[in-house]
Amino acid sequence: MSTVNITAKDVNELRQITGAGMMDCRAALQETNGNIEDAIDFLRKKGQKVAAKRSDRDAKEGVVIAKTSADHKFGIVMNLTSETDFVAKNEDFIQLALSFCQLAVDQNVSDLASFKSTMMGSITVEDKLMETVAKIGEKIDITSFVRIEDENVVAYNHAGYRVAVLVALNKANNEATENAGKDCAMQIAAMNPVAVDPSKVSAETVAREKAIIMEQMQEDPKMVGKPEEMISKIADGKINAYFKENTLLAQPFVKDGSKTVAEYLTSVEAGLVVNDFKRMNIG
Repeated sequence: MSTVNITAKDVNELRQITGAGMMDCRAALQETNGNIEDAIDFLRKKGQKVAAKRSDRDAKEGVVIAKTSADHKFGIVMNLTSETDFVAKNEDFIQLALSFCQLAVDQNVSDLASFKSTMMGSITVEDKLMETVAKIGEKIDITSFVRIEDENVVAYNHAGYRVAVLVALNKANNEATENAGKDCAMQIAAMNPVAVDPSKVSAETVAREKAIIMEQMQEDPKMVGKPEEMISKIADGKINAYFKENTLLAQPFVKDGSKTVAEYLTSVEAGLVVNDFKRMNIG
């Protein structure tokens, strides 16, 4: 144990830098002979140990944040998780998530692994996470990170940061297309479509839905004895109805049910379509 005299000023300085508790800061300084930089590393290592000890805990709370570049050519949406709703609603936690997402956009980061190694001031994002774990004593992590790009990417964050959406449009950003993108993003947040249109539904999803429909039909007394080919054709019809309800462009537009989303977009600007979207939510 160090015999260096650790002053209240030293403890307070370390506390201001790291946000760790007074006793933790004093112990870190004692372990590192009063060296501030070594003490910071000591607390980061402690944070890593805290994260490891709590690795079996579920981090199902948190926030999701979506942001776009200034030119709207790309956007990033990420999920910063926590164990408890109490932490997720804390303003410092929310501001940390917002700063993470802004950093990812500013640095135009492509994936989660790259982002965690990105410098945030004098430390990496990974180290910042560990510092925060040490500070609050709860497992937090960035568990999802998606970047999309197009001619015009629009971001939407629902109140409370429990749902976030990126929408990629094929026409340049202006006031009209920006508003259309936000309208589509709110539709996606509320209706949770499975894809933009039927062509972008995965084959796995189609096969799973058709299998469910066919099994239901085979258990229907009215279908007993019907040829398999007939049942398959009826199932295909039901799949088309499923696509209408669950793919974005075919859905009724929530602000005007007389139009589909595709028709609404055409009314904003001829040829305007959504090429892609990403929706994240908590829970």
